Amino acid sequence: QVQLVESGGGLVQPGGSLRLSCAASGSIYSINAMGWYRQAPGKERELVARIQSSDSTKYADSVKGRCTISRDNAKNTVALQMNSLKPEDTAVYYCYAYILSIGYAWRDYWGRGTQVTVSS
Repeated sequence: QVQLVESGGGLVQPGGSLRLSCAASGSIYSINAMGWYRQAPGKERELVARIQSSDSTKYADSVKGRCTISRDNAKNTVALQMNSLKPEDTAVYYCYAYILSIGYAWRDYWGRGTQVTVSS
């Protein structure tokens, strides 16, 4: 069984910063991509940032220059540092990972999500 557990969401004022963290645990053999997606009310889930095992990264245009994704392969963790937050960043943020679990094929795993609210 593989689990992704997020932490670090909350309420922040416009212009503020938050750091989201996610830890993958369980019967993990290997992790390829890790990342963060978000879903605002009434909208589809969208990519925020992804990082490959090679450390190559991809960001949504809306967060480029404001967010930095990083991972620790030894600890199976991924983090998202978000700066200069805007009200439109308000959403539930989901951790994602593409994992080869012992006894299973490669597949997508998702965390339960953490709420980020940007408001004054």
